[in-house]
Amino acid sequence: MAGLVGIFLAAMMAGLNNRVGALALADVRGVLGFGLDDASWLTTVYSAGEFIAMPFSAWFAVTLSVRRFELWMLATCTLLAVILPFIHDLSLLLILRFLQGIASGTMIPLLMMAALKFLPPPIRLHGLALYAMTATFAPNLSIWLTGYWTDGLLDWRWVYWQIAPLAVVAGLLVGWGLAREPIQTARFRQANWSGMVCGVPALGLITVALDQGVRLDWFHSSLITLSLVAGVALLAVYLLTEWYHPSPFIKLQMLGRRNLGLGFSLFVFLLVVLMSSSLLPASYLGPLQDYRPLQMASIGLIVALPQLALGSVVALLLYQKWVDARIVFGAGLLLIALACFSGAQLTSDWDRDQFIVAQTLQAFGQPMAVVSMLFLCTSVVQPDEGPYVSGTINTLRAFGSLLGAAVVGQLINVRSRFHAEMLLDHAAQVGNSLPLPPEPSQLMSIIGQQSLVLSVADAYRVLGILALLLIPLVLLLSYIPAPDLRAASPPPSVPSSSHG
Repeated sequence: MAGLVGIFLAAMMAGLNNRVGALALADVRGVLGFGLDDASWLTTVYSAGEFIAMPFSAWFAVTLSVRRFELWMLATCTLLAVILPFIHDLSLLLILRFLQGIASGTMIPLLMMAALKFLPPPIRLHGLALYAMTATFAPNLSIWLTGYWTDGLLDWRWVYWQIAPLAVVAGLLVGWGLAREPIQTARFRQANWSGMVCGVPALGLITVALDQGVRLDWFHSSLITLSLVAGVALLAVYLLTEWYHPSPFIKLQMLGRRNLGLGFSLFVFLLVVLMSSSLLPASYLGPLQDYRPLQMASIGLIVALPQLALGSVVALLLYQKWVDARIVFGAGLLLIALACFSGAQLTSDWDRDQFIVAQTLQAFGQPMAVVSMLFLCTSVVQPDEGPYVSGTINTLRAFGSLLGAAVVGQLINVRSRFHAEMLLDHAAQVGNSLPLPPEPSQLMSIIGQQSLVLSVADAYRVLGILALLLIPLVLLLSYIPAPDLRAASPPPSVPSSSHG
């Protein structure tokens, strides 16, 4: 249990490292004197490192031992965090941030693998609830942390240093709690290295395309076009080699099970929908109300803090015999949809207080959806298949987060241009009838603000509709009964000296 808590802290550290680094990019850029376009690659290379690491993390953990691999990655990530604030050369900073992304990207998959491996059925769902917090707690807590480092302490270096205390505690728990195991050198001869040679650049190129696509206008950029085409082609080769290899990193054949294939697909779309709780409020409050991250902190904390308890509450609910996890999943999606439709009432007069209803609905809906999804998917998995499931679902988790940010960013861009054109046409029609028409600069400022408000409201509506469309698909998942806790517990007559 101590080792599992250490792995959990490491996974949370990785999630915070990613999100806080992205939210604080403007401050980092200002301090180091980087241009907007150049600095945007700091987020891209970190995300690419994470995405690349996730399919292969569980295999290396099994091969090198979970204890050894986790400690190595913690040490690497922490060492890089300590030196990053002192690097002022952009090229070197990009390389180090990419390496830190790889080290961090290994930690979240290990949490699910450890929960499936170490926890017996009576408490396994609580372990999966901890994993769910990496998708519900960390992204929303990051808003407050970013504001505290940049505006509270007024020391931007803590954007990188923040992970050091958590890493030390996590390392001590992992080192003490997990058993020392030998390196399984025979596995190195069996691995799908040729597939990995294709998979690593494929995931990196796809990250570049998704993360930079909105900024570079997608297929109007030769870089995005080349990255997407080459990335998809290499990914197809990688997946083909994984399908036929006797010792793959991820076992694609498992996706033939309904709850895995359909459940993982739902997970990707769910991650897109979850952008409504963190990305959309920030997209409005930052540009229109000039809010700094510390001023937006309460928006994230409304969702984040309840997750400390609600994940386990949902787990306890799913252990009841009369509960159908599909209904809980669907109810969670319904609450998220209601939150989106509440946010869609957005006007230019809103400030953070008007987001309370939407964020409260998100706080209850997210754990209901995520924990139920994990229960429905992992219940059809055998214990020895845990590493394969962990690698697959976390690769899809990284992809879903990238896809969600790209979809929401593009949607806001497209709808903002549309509303700006409509408002400009309307202003031209009524302008001559006004006794004192506004100055052109004032008019464009008003149109820019209103078009952004309308586009964010449109994004809320689209994500709300997507959440509703997922509900019928959830009901197509196979019913999984609650685990029989009495059957899973050892009978009292078993001698205490028997360890199996």
